[in-house]
Amino acid sequence: MLTSKERAELRAQANTLETTLMVGKDGVTEAVIAEADNQLLSRELVKGKVLENAMMSPREVCDAICEATGADGVSVIGTKFVIYRFSEKCQAERNQTGRAKRKPEKVNPVRKGAQARRQAAKKVREQRNEYFRQQAIEKAIEKNRERQLREKE
Repeated sequence: MLTSKERAELRAQANTLETTLMVGKDGVTEAVIAEADNQLLSRELVKGKVLENAMMSPREVCDAICEATGADGVSVIGTKFVIYRFSEKCQAERNQTGRAKRKPEKVNPVRKGAQARRQAAKKVREQRNEYFRQQAIEKAIEKNRERQLREKE
């Protein structure tokens, strides 16, 4: 099941796709399902068209193909529909070409400098606080010793 953001991204990707799957007057046949499955394996995202002489609506065709192939319907507009199914083969190809890796983030030098200064200031504060903490502990120990000496006298 696709989220609305994933569906929107897939719709955007489908705009440039060519229509590769045609459904004619016979409707959704085994050959159409086999071809859709084959295309989903190799592409993940398939754009199809229902011809005017077909006896089914594009929504019915999309739902039938999705049910038969285990794909998700992305959109149905007019006579065209788009379906999607994740493919391990496509993922492996993306990993090999490096497309699946995250894009390097743009580095803002001003922000980087400000972050470095904040971290340095934080480190100085922590060192100062640790020093005063140790001084307080030493004073407490010294007072405790003095009190014990007074009680013995």
